[in-house]
Amino acid sequence: MFFVFLLSGLFLGWSLGANDAANVYGTAVGTRMIKFRTAAIACSVFVLIGAVVGGAGASHTLGKLGAVNALAGSFTVALAAGLTVTWMTQLKLPVSTSQAIVGAIIGWNLFTGSLTNYNSLSKIVSSWILCPLLSAGFAMILLKLTEATLSRVRLHILALDYLTRMGLFIVGAFASYSLGANNIANVMGVFVPSVPFGDLDVFGLFTLNGAQQLFALGGLAIGVGVFTFSKKVMLTVGNDLFKLSPIAALIVVLAQAIVLFLFSSEQLENLLVRHGLPSIPLVPVSSSQAVIGAVIGIGLMKGGRNIRFSVLGRISSGWISTPLISGVVSFVLLFIVQNVFSQRVYQPIRYRADNAVIGKLKAEGLPIEGFDGLVNQTHESAAAFQEALRPKLDAVTLERALQLSRLRPLKVDLNKVEDQRDLHWLSEARFKAIEGLAGRDFEYTWQMADALSQRTEEWKKKPIAKENKLYNKKLRAQLDYLARTFERR
Repeated sequence: MFFVFLLSGLFLGWSLGANDAANVYGTAVGTRMIKFRTAAIACSVFVLIGAVVGGAGASHTLGKLGAVNALAGSFTVALAAGLTVTWMTQLKLPVSTSQAIVGAIIGWNLFTGSLTNYNSLSKIVSSWILCPLLSAGFAMILLKLTEATLSRVRLHILALDYLTRMGLFIVGAFASYSLGANNIANVMGVFVPSVPFGDLDVFGLFTLNGAQQLFALGGLAIGVGVFTFSKKVMLTVGNDLFKLSPIAALIVVLAQAIVLFLFSSEQLENLLVRHGLPSIPLVPVSSSQAVIGAVIGIGLMKGGRNIRFSVLGRISSGWISTPLISGVVSFVLLFIVQNVFSQRVYQPIRYRADNAVIGKLKAEGLPIEGFDGLVNQTHESAAAFQEALRPKLDAVTLERALQLSRLRPLKVDLNKVEDQRDLHWLSEARFKAIEGLAGRDFEYTWQMADALSQRTEEWKKKPIAKENKLYNKKLRAQLDYLARTFERR
């Protein structure tokens, strides 16, 4: 059944290749500097490498929107997004797979009664506005710098043509790699918890874990989409919206690649945090919006007279309608899959504020009076828990209570982490702390985290401060890994 359900993820990957992946070489193909076949091969190869090597990319914010926790639900969400992107591709509109996935996940939240994290949603939606603006700004700056450089450096027309073609190819390859690393989680991320693949040794050269094999399949699906259906969108981006010169086409791709990097680089985020600077949110950025913004930026620098605003209007309408359509399609398909095909699209997540949770809230200095009459009551969803407590608690206490009250039965099993023992994050002290909890059961993730921190300082969260932000972020990810590993199914 896993491989049957995986088909929708492969279909979504094909849709991404047909639409989003075309953006990295669309301007090059539209200006006839690179043949479509050459662009398709390069794009497919580097997207695949980015997917396998780069992994999930900036997918954490998407994951917070809604945790699709059943295989049939993952299938349906991916199918809804894929159908929406394919429809938009038929209309020759460059839309974003990220937009479609966001809409489909929100549709899943509405259908299952799960809460939507509006903080995460606001970050994503704001990136949809900021992305084309930033890309337009970078394109304007790069165009000015390029024009100034060319006015001082006299190149023969053949040399300029050669350098431009090579630049388009190299920058497109980098943008393809970034696209694969950042967007493969949109395609295959919902299937990772259910992946059945073990480690695969590739001719003794390297080993691919289960998630990387899954990402490789998604990368191949993207490549098929590039070859079979992307040419129309390439021509829309590179030819229909605004007539680009070859040099302007190179600038568009470079501006887009810079924006993708800014919103997806954990290394850049770490560098900014270490120097006490505000970090850029790691959210999946639309390559379609980035390239359109860059094209508009070039057009404005040229006076704006040749921008085809009718085409821009059609593209903008696609950006607005994509998440709405995907959400509706997701809701309808979830109803059909659950009620017609009798497939479980949601694993209930229960919440209970027992005495342990109340004691934890009290120790953190939060008011507990609002829990009167609700202690030890089990709620079948986060929405039901929130509805019961919202009239009695302030927003801060309610959010913390939601975090602490999620029931997640755990059983510490050393056999499940033995293969992680030699990794840098699981030091001897940390492993000994886990070893000391072997066989113990916990009802909540935070109980396990507290028990580990009591055994060694290395499992303890550091005080809230800018210099501790990265450490605490990594610690949360490591504790979440342990919780997933020890969760009793």
